[in-house]
Amino acid sequence: MRNIRVIDYSEAKKIIDLIVDKAAQMQKSVVVAVADSHGELIAFARMDGAPFSSIRIAANKAYTAARERKTTKEIGEKVRHPEKGHDIAYYGDSRFVGWGGGIPLWKDGVVAGAVAVSGLSSGEDIELATLAVELIGAQKLP
Repeated sequence: MRNIRVIDYSEAKKIIDLIVDKAAQMQKSVVVAVADSHGELIAFARMDGAPFSSIRIAANKAYTAARERKTTKEIGEKVRHPEKGHDIAYYGDSRFVGWGGGIPLWKDGVVAGAVAVSGLSSGEDIELATLAVELIGAQKLP
């Protein structure tokens, strides 16, 4: 029998609350998405004033990070590489994005889900999304 590691709703809610609280302290508005290992949403929040375009972007960042088991920043850097880069359509999925802010969440060496933040600069999105990794202690094993 195989045990599958997951991000459950209670963890997803804690992730959302932590990131929303931190963004509010920064006096900024973001969209936060937490997805399962297939990239499907578990929890989602759009703060007042967050850009409407960030709704779909956050969901797609979480989807991409979960499906590819990589950060969206890493995927974006790969597709934009001046010599080895390729069109994001190479992945064959129109929901894939390459902007920073989507991070897979690991438990016991497997991806249990993903978190994504959208609405700020790529660096700020990544900074906020990283709080989820710290919260659940999810680390990729070497």
